[in-house]
Amino acid sequence: MQKNIKRLWPLFLLPTFAAFVIGFIIPFIQGVYLSFCKFQTVNKATFVGLSNYVKAFADTQFSHAFWFTVRFTVVSTLLINILALIIALFLTRGIKGTNLFRTVFFMPNLIGGIVLGYIWQILLNCVLSLLGKPLLALDSTYGYWGLIILMCWQQIGYMMIIYIAGLQSIPNDYMEAAKIDGATTWQTLWHVKLPNLMPSITICSFLSLTNSFKLFDQNLALTAGEPAHMSEMLALNIYNTFYVRSGIQWKGIGQAKAVIFCIIVVLISLIQLKATRSKEVQQ
Repeated sequence: MQKNIKRLWPLFLLPTFAAFVIGFIIPFIQGVYLSFCKFQTVNKATFVGLSNYVKAFADTQFSHAFWFTVRFTVVSTLLINILALIIALFLTRGIKGTNLFRTVFFMPNLIGGIVLGYIWQILLNCVLSLLGKPLLALDSTYGYWGLIILMCWQQIGYMMIIYIAGLQSIPNDYMEAAKIDGATTWQTLWHVKLPNLMPSITICSFLSLTNSFKLFDQNLALTAGEPAHMSEMLALNIYNTFYVRSGIQWKGIGQAKAVIFCIIVVLISLIQLKATRSKEVQQ
């Protein structure tokens, strides 16, 4: 009976594999092909070669969105991971009400990005109005930091849970040995906790990096790229190119931007994973 089941294992994989091929592989290949075409609908596409990519790279809004996204990703990734780790360190010291604090910090992650964007848009605009400052849609600097605050508020709780799990998995023998050797709190953190937290750091860095770079719904709800596309990130720029700009040529250009975007995200993810995993090997 067991031998028969083992022989049938490809059959159990077939539904998942078919869904993956139909839902991802085929659309991805078709999307890459369409990035070399001028089209209004998928069935009416005219091959134009690298023209779409040339126009995509020449688009100043696209280049501005790229550098805006890079700046946002670097700052948000650092802040999310540093603050999440600090909170995790405090919540693993046996403080009363730890479970309540964990729940409170994690709850923002359960709210949809669009909803969070509109909530924070109202809150931040009210604060800026009281301070006599320009609203988010009128100043890209305030829009930028509004996105940073929103992203941190949503993501810190989730990363905190991962860091707490990593801290709790560190053997007590290591901590006791460090205490016996007279290590200070800082020395214990730097030489014992952080090296053993590298797997958690790898996961959190990967998630916060990719989530920040691919941010769309919060950007759409909070600033919508205003003023004059100055707070527009890559995903929103691709959306606006494909769906908002009029003209048959823009769909092909938007598709080319999407392919470029995909390649950038994959490369960044691979570089980050290699960099952090190399630290794990050295421990």
